[in-house]
Amino acid sequence: MSRIALLSSVVLALALCGCQTTKQPAPDKTIKTSSIKTEESTTGFPKPANLAFGETHHLAGRALTVSSLKDLKLEPKEVVLSFDDGPIPGRTDRVLATLDRFGVKGAFMMVGEMAALHPELARRVAMEGNTIGSHTYKHPNLNTLSFDMAIAEIARGEAAVTKATGTDVNFFRFPYLADSRKLRSAVAAREMIVMDVDVDTKDYFNSTPDQVADRAMNRLRQRGRGIILMHDIHKRTAAMLPALLARLEAEGYKVVTLKFKKDAKAVEMASL
Repeated sequence: MSRIALLSSVVLALALCGCQTTKQPAPDKTIKTSSIKTEESTTGFPKPANLAFGETHHLAGRALTVSSLKDLKLEPKEVVLSFDDGPIPGRTDRVLATLDRFGVKGAFMMVGEMAALHPELARRVAMEGNTIGSHTYKHPNLNTLSFDMAIAEIARGEAAVTKATGTDVNFFRFPYLADSRKLRSAVAAREMIVMDVDVDTKDYFNSTPDQVADRAMNRLRQRGRGIILMHDIHKRTAAMLPALLARLEAEGYKVVTLKFKKDAKAVEMASL
């Protein structure tokens, strides 16, 4: 009887293990940066996807030059494609290939730690003409830090992204969108424009790529324009992006490329 009981216990334990492996993980509400592990190769980058014979796209819109947040005004049917938390090999490069295929650019709000870990990929994002922004160094909720600690985190992230990309960083997004009036003023004083969000795709939840694209389009139709938030650290985002861009194009949207130019008045004041 003891042997039968022992075998029964083993069978039960194996069954429980099987249940645990098939259980759906909880929604990804936290941002993982350097701890992210990719299944894709981390050596080398795939070539941009070539257009099929005769394939043309008309999704690219205007370049919008801004000196401050008040300049970032979109017309109806205009969107900005923004990507947070990267870069990460195997995913960011897939996003770049899709943007290249459709002839559009994105705004990449890089976590400083990730840019420092993958400087070659960070520099490639910049060299391909995308807008570069920072997203702190380690992605903390700045509202949980003292003001001085928050500013130090912002500055460290900006410096890391600048070093990795070889370009100035003039845009910034608050992690978790957790800001304050005092912090926003401090970011503006560093000659960076805060990137707010109009359409949150919530691609950090365990949705299918189709569900992410549906959610993005439904919210965009309600607003008619806006800055779309995505994350280039997720495989589902890289997988759904071609379909999302195709749907944007089919519905007549245009993708705006953001450019930064120092305010002429600020330059004059600094020279006095």
